[in-house]
Amino acid sequence: MREKIQAYNNVLELIGNTPLVKLNTIMEGFPGNYYAKIESFNPGHSTKDRIALYIIEEAERKGILKPGSTIIETTSGNTGFSLAMVSIIKGYECILAVSSKSSKDKIAMLKNMGAKVYVCPAHVSADDPRSYYEVAKKLHEEIKGSVYINQYFNDSNIDAHYNSMGPEIWEQTGGELTHFVACCGTGGTISGTARYLKEQNSDVRVLGIDAYGSVLKKYHETKEFDSNEIYPYRIEGLGKNLIPTATDFDVIDKFEKVNDEDSAHTARELARKEGMFLGYTSGAAIQGIKQLAEQGEFTEDSNVIVILPDHGSRYMSKVYSDDWMMEQGFFDSKHEVDASKVEFVK
Repeated sequence: MREKIQAYNNVLELIGNTPLVKLNTIMEGFPGNYYAKIESFNPGHSTKDRIALYIIEEAERKGILKPGSTIIETTSGNTGFSLAMVSIIKGYECILAVSSKSSKDKIAMLKNMGAKVYVCPAHVSADDPRSYYEVAKKLHEEIKGSVYINQYFNDSNIDAHYNSMGPEIWEQTGGELTHFVACCGTGGTISGTARYLKEQNSDVRVLGIDAYGSVLKKYHETKEFDSNEIYPYRIEGLGKNLIPTATDFDVIDKFEKVNDEDSAHTARELARKEGMFLGYTSGAAIQGIKQLAEQGEFTEDSNVIVILPDHGSRYMSKVYSDDWMMEQGFFDSKHEVDASKVEFVK
């Protein structure tokens, strides 16, 4: 008799349970042990799969989402892709307001996943009617039966990671981790995971990575929103020009800021040294860990877990493009273009 076919019912069953992989070469010379939670192993290639599925299924349980509903969201790209993927399987329409800072690769992916995409100017204030926050709100008001996910101000964003990422990391490390590191955008990933981990062991140090040009680090330290901190930067999905309620600042011990250039080169370094072809924010996360290590944050006994949020395929026109890197002025005497990797046979 033939064995029963071993298959998943749909791609949503593949969300979560992503691997933890030791970082071997990129952190050489720094004390401690470093492990990456590689979220590109999710079917939508990012950590945002977790919140997309959790928030939509919570809305279904509460009767907020019904057959024929339209899902609306603001996104730098990854949440939008995950929402579009879940919408396909569950039969919802999906409309996304996207920052113009998002790579062309991400926008093309969203369109090809069946979403209607509104591309909004990145460098405007959060309350500007052209901002992707305000565009999403307006669409929600205009479209009957729509549901606005509102990840920045949705407690389910935190709950999604409390119920999945936190338990996974605790089990994968046997509770032996000493530090948890994650980039902070909406704040859901770091907040939900940190809440769970600190409930298991209050001594776990939680370190958030922020961007220069974002208000999060200063708000964490002073509880004051300082608009003077805000200026344009290039990293997608990291930092904010507002204070999301999906960030629980009380469970974060410290923030470290990183810049565009170093983060871009560190993303490339991850590919070259660890064989991990990951996103811009993953480069930012590792850059932040390097800076923290240089400040003496870690010891030989440290077990550091870092979330690497998405896949490098979404940044082919950005950090993995020599032309884009040159346009940004990211190649200099410290970082030179390596033209030796490609030769044309005539």
